[in-house]
Amino acid sequence: MVPTEWEWPIGDSNGNHTERVALLRLIPYEMTSSEQGNHSVVAKDGKALSLNISSGGMLILMDQAPAIEQVLKVSVPTPIAIAETPTLAEVRWTRKQPLGKSNGKGIYFVGLKFMF
Repeated sequence: MVPTEWEWPIGDSNGNHTERVALLRLIPYEMTSSEQGNHSVVAKDGKALSLNISSGGMLILMDQAPAIEQVLKVSVPTPIAIAETPTLAEVRWTRKQPLGKSNGKGIYFVGLKFMF
């Protein structure tokens, strides 16, 4: 049987996921990349929807699939609604969300690991 984009592998994880907390909030992010042909760096701002968070990282929904190991600056929500803490996070994995599309593009689950 040939796997489809809907079939995600299920396997054991060495990570401890018991400390995850649901967090549904729009969070701003900044992603930098180098333009090909130039030696300049371009920063792209956007918003993602956080789904859950732990001390080690967070799960977000994005309208693009960033590269694995891409570093994002995310504004992590704090208990005080008006305060956000800018934090660097590394993309560890991405999965295309199988339902619906946004403007012909996909929507992606993105697993982030906080960098300390």
